[in-house]
Amino acid sequence: MDAVLGREHPEPVPLEVSAGALSLDRLTRRYPGRDQAAVHELSLDVGAGELLALVGASGSGKSTTLRMIAGSDTPDSGRVLIDGEDITHRPPQKRDFGMVYQHYALFPHLSVAENVAFGLEARRVPRASQKSRADAALATVGLAGAGARPVQTLSGGEQQRVALARALVIEPRLLLLDEPLSNLDPALRRSTREELRATLRRLGVTAVFVTHDQEDAFAVADRIALIREGRLLQVGTPEELYDTPRSREVAEFIGRSTLLPARFDGTRATIVLGGHVIVVAARADAAVSTGQPVVAVVRPDAIALAPAEGEGWPGTVISRRFAGTSVVYQVQVAEGITIEAESDAREHTEGKRVAVTIVRTPVTVVPA
Repeated sequence: MDAVLGREHPEPVPLEVSAGALSLDRLTRRYPGRDQAAVHELSLDVGAGELLALVGASGSGKSTTLRMIAGSDTPDSGRVLIDGEDITHRPPQKRDFGMVYQHYALFPHLSVAENVAFGLEARRVPRASQKSRADAALATVGLAGAGARPVQTLSGGEQQRVALARALVIEPRLLLLDEPLSNLDPALRRSTREELRATLRRLGVTAVFVTHDQEDAFAVADRIALIREGRLLQVGTPEELYDTPRSREVAEFIGRSTLLPARFDGTRATIVLGGHVIVVAARADAAVSTGQPVVAVVRPDAIALAPAEGEGWPGTVISRRFAGTSVVYQVQVAEGITIEAESDAREHTEGKRVAVTIVRTPVTVVPA
């Protein structure tokens, strides 16, 4: 690799990413000794230049799905296609995909530039252009001039950017990221995910990244695919999954919410708590029929607290948590039913009687 860092090299040129469109067609993967498939007939399309997050709890099948896309795991049935071409059985090294691993997998004995250029060396790119392309990749992630630094001197955020540069330097058709932000502290995590989205959006690369963290998915992704027990529950923009979940499972996983038993007449939800009735505008997925048992998905920011003598469900504040720009309250409104409210009002104390109302409608109802 010494020649890569020589003096006589062309000037860095911008990376040219040829974004591919990814399609997963009924992917299924079973492992010996397990009754349930790790992934079951999962179909999903990712458009060219789109940033998609695969989200789910541990064991949901998201990492298995990523491995099948990468080619390191072979589906039992189904297909992986890039720009309509079936690559299901193509080896990983021939897929032109970049990969950013959870632990970055950087080589401690190599410099920053050597780490970035490693993929080019493996692909037998002429050494005369390796330095230029490595420099261009480092500049793309905000590390211009850092090529000679030892990897051990980098912060966690800088190491993440080096791993991203190494994945981008091969100018991939698809970028895969496996929990790329999980090793960073909260403050650095917030700034890094903003930089990550800006970089990917500027390059126009197609990217699929796995995360169990909703905030990471909301901050980076154009769309989110929520997976549970190997099945795709819902795919849509962050706003769609938050505001219009299609099932109880999605409502419980995405964001925070209180699920309240309700009756739905097609346009309105009637919610009765402790003998007190509130009727609000409501919406539902086409799969919900009139008269079907449902629950209303009430988000904390849809709730307002008023003086106890006001209109609404009477309740008692049982806890409060200061969250900087707002206060999160837990209010008991009936036996076994507690509503979470997020408000900029700070005057409510534990034990205080209040009235709870829904101020943001329509609420979404899902099957109970």
